Amino acid sequence: MRDQRLKVFRTTVDGLVESLDAIVRLSRWTDVEARPEPLVTAAAKVQERLRAADRLASARYNGPATDVAKVTIMCAAMKRLDAAFLTYCKNRDSASYAVEAANTLEAEVSAAAETVQTSA
Repeated sequence: MRDQRLKVFRTTVDGLVESLDAIVRLSRWTDVEARPEPLVTAAAKVQERLRAADRLASARYNGPATDVAKVTIMCAAMKRLDAAFLTYCKNRDSASYAVEAANTLEAEVSAAAETVQTSA
């Protein structure tokens, strides 16, 4: 990744994955154990990272065809993560769907991270 713009996209995706992973892990945390500060910090940044991802995903990227392909994959991943988080938020407070919502979000986070990793 010689182009610094690609680095911005990648950093944004990685940050979003980190925050959403932290949210999933914290949703499964028991009340008796202290929550690790790095997870709490990462989860607290989710809205900021979603806004950054939304701005990047909606912007047009011009560059070499190989870079455009990478950015397209990263933008699609950011949009999928945004939609998965929205679905998670709608279902997390329901006793019958909370576990399923966390599992679904975790699956999307893993899939997005893998897709972006293989495209890099």
